[in-house]
Amino acid sequence: MSFDATNGTRGARQPGGAFMSWFNRRMAKKIRGKGGKAMGLDPLLLITIGAKSGQTRETPVARFAGPDGSWFVVASANGAANNPAWYHNIAAHPDQVRIVVDGVESAVTAEQLHGQDRSQAWQQICSAQPRFAKYETKTDRVIPIIKLTARSS
Repeated sequence: MSFDATNGTRGARQPGGAFMSWFNRRMAKKIRGKGGKAMGLDPLLLITIGAKSGQTRETPVARFAGPDGSWFVVASANGAANNPAWYHNIAAHPDQVRIVVDGVESAVTAEQLHGQDRSQAWQQICSAQPRFAKYETKTDRVIPIIKLTARSS
């Protein structure tokens, strides 16, 4: 597992602040319940261990169907120059990632896609949600795509 995405030198403003904290808490509660869409996207709740703090972190992110029941998540951060904190958390603790989809929590293996695998996943993601293609134009970093595959407990 190679988590090697570097930050860029330019990009959009990364989402954050009090409103995003409130929105993320609300979405986490919704995902832990019955699930449903958020802003036209199918969300999952990504549960990671903080890279610096060691504390459990929960982040709602958009999910895209991958092969064999896996999921893709995109570390787009709205096209910001820096990768989102959850990306660094996964990179630091890839063996401790869990997700919640429609109220069901499960342990997953996280793998950053590279090369042709990343290109194919990116094309699929941008076809499903064209707004993601715009994120790539806002930044000079390569936006990481993470494949999440269920693992046996």
